[in-house]
Amino acid sequence: MDRAPGLSVRLKLTVSYAGFLMLAGVLLLAAVWMFLLRHVPERALLVSSDTPTYGVFPVRSNLLRVFAPRAAAVLAFLLAFGLVGGWILAGRMLTPLTRITNATRLASAGSLSQRIRLPGRTDEFRELADAFDTMLARLEAHVAEQRRFAANASHELRTPLAISKALLDVARTDPGHDTGQLIDRLHAVNTRAIGLTEALLLLSRADQRSFPREPVDLSLVAEEATETLLPLAEKHGVTVETSGDVTPTVGSQALLLQLATNLVHNAIVHNLPEDGTVRVDTGVRPETVVLSVENTGEKLTPQQASTLTEPFQRGTERVHTDHAGVGLGLAIVKTITHAHDGTLTLTPRPAGGIRVTVELPRTTPV
Repeated sequence: MDRAPGLSVRLKLTVSYAGFLMLAGVLLLAAVWMFLLRHVPERALLVSSDTPTYGVFPVRSNLLRVFAPRAAAVLAFLLAFGLVGGWILAGRMLTPLTRITNATRLASAGSLSQRIRLPGRTDEFRELADAFDTMLARLEAHVAEQRRFAANASHELRTPLAISKALLDVARTDPGHDTGQLIDRLHAVNTRAIGLTEALLLLSRADQRSFPREPVDLSLVAEEATETLLPLAEKHGVTVETSGDVTPTVGSQALLLQLATNLVHNAIVHNLPEDGTVRVDTGVRPETVVLSVENTGEKLTPQQASTLTEPFQRGTERVHTDHAGVGLGLAIVKTITHAHDGTLTLTPRPAGGIRVTVELPRTTPV
């Protein structure tokens, strides 16, 4: 924003300090003068020791002639002292603000690693500096995550495009190539690219929280997602068990259904080769509602589990399966959960597999 030049805060504080000191000085001198007027008579009888004559001496007028120049000198001293002292005091008071301003300018120029780290005990300036440092740390982490996401998304999108180009080049150089096989492979590649694009759009929509909110029963959402994926579970030989209570919350019906669908889908396709199980539970806590999806499968360490919600992160074995997906399933779950002011927890099971818990704010059903 373009602004007209103005006085600095330090100069304004200096003038304010000096003005207050001058006002205090004027009031003090006025009080002294009023005190003198009350106890000094207007005229006094003067008796000469040399001659036996009497005269009247104007006491107040003489007192005014003596008092006025001294009062002016005092006021001049107070003005100079107030300006110099106010300038120094304002500078010391505004030193933290100067550091905050410099850090802000560096941040606006792209240097997000800069921190204020204002020393001293807690006061308003230090609370502001600490809040700014916290904001910079979160912003730096967010920017780094977005850069990684953009790089990974570019890589993931480039792969199907490169495959499509290679297939078309082969078809152009080899007219006798099997057209049906080429179409099938192009269809599979394009389907994967479309799925990745739709996942990216959904992730962006959830991250921006640009969706209407309405009352949602999380148990019904989980039940719908489970019923939709039952054919996939039967195909993989996975048994799905469901249980739970009414779990009222507020949010987007479509996004929460996508969340539950992603969790159940991951639990089915990343399971044991045979006789796997998936358990879907919903429950109510004093202030939250909970959706948990637990499955059997490969053993994971806590470190491996913590990385699964990052975009395009997949387990080693998962990449080579027919249902490797686009690597955004749990990333979308994480984003939707945070967009609904909830928490997402991934806990590896000792016997293998993982338990994913989504906790959302609870509402009172109407």
